[in-house]
Amino acid sequence: MRLQRRRWRLRALWRRRELTPVQDRTADIRGQDILACVCLRNERVRLPYFLDYYRKLGVRHFLVIDNGSDDGSREWLAEQADVSVWTTTASYKRARYGLDWQNWLLRRYGHGHWCLTVDPDEFLVYPFCDTRPLRALTDWLDASSVRAFAAMMLDMYPKGRIDEQPYAEGQDPFEIACWFDSGNYTIKRNNRLGNLWIQGGPRARTFFASRPERAPALNKIPLVKWHRSYAYVSSTHMLLPRGLNLVYDDGGGEKASGCLLHAKFLDTMTTKAEEEMQRRQHFAASVEYAAYRDGLKTHPDLWCKWSEKYINWRQLEILGLMSKGNWA
Repeated sequence: MRLQRRRWRLRALWRRRELTPVQDRTADIRGQDILACVCLRNERVRLPYFLDYYRKLGVRHFLVIDNGSDDGSREWLAEQADVSVWTTTASYKRARYGLDWQNWLLRRYGHGHWCLTVDPDEFLVYPFCDTRPLRALTDWLDASSVRAFAAMMLDMYPKGRIDEQPYAEGQDPFEIACWFDSGNYTIKRNNRLGNLWIQGGPRARTFFASRPERAPALNKIPLVKWHRSYAYVSSTHMLLPRGLNLVYDDGGGEKASGCLLHAKFLDTMTTKAEEEMQRRQHFAASVEYAAYRDGLKTHPDLWCKWSEKYINWRQLEILGLMSKGNWA
């Protein structure tokens, strides 16, 4: 495990040469700032709400990698006072789907900070997030000597065809995609790295119904008190050292956890799937996006009679999708 972690760190060091700074404001980062690290391409329409959402939670600086956007994302981000932007046209796939770049930025700027690593369509909710800022959560985690916070990805979708309601820049995506699957999830343990592996939800039942084992993983560890020796291994599903992956209590209790509300299924999804199929920069020749493209032609409506409308984090706790543990 130590050799593998060293390998990922060396890859990050090597791949840093592919990043060109567009706007570097990292000198503004202060010692207690919570940081967000994001890798994106052509997400301009999502960015205003995304940044505003995390600013309100308490993120103080955004470290953003723009992978060759041509929709104005890079230029818009460069104008934001709390954003540092790097650009690259190098292969997303060869950079381990952006992880090498993100591991480098986290190592360089995230050491000693609580760092949130998310995509522009992922929105963290956690216990008491409606009344307590992210700093309250990280202070409690620090006091409890906890270094990592888990969040299950919860795919959100509209009722009706996903292309019926156009998404407008700056809009809360959950005004449209406000439904989710409250059940049909499977959980198993990865014995090698110690993390949980969660699958299910609308993507499993709609796009991977015949091969559910190939459905996307929903387990995430997006919030970490970063140390320069750490490294993400596979997206934010798992890290090294492996102790960071033990974000659950296998003794019968519950550790605090959250959810990442996933706003992938908006009217922008069809165009995104076609683009990623042409680029083939995602895992297994973008097989996941091929499933979306083909599946949405026959099943453009992900809603079903078991779908549940989102209310708040307390609803998710009651359903067992997240936990406040002993945080009161």
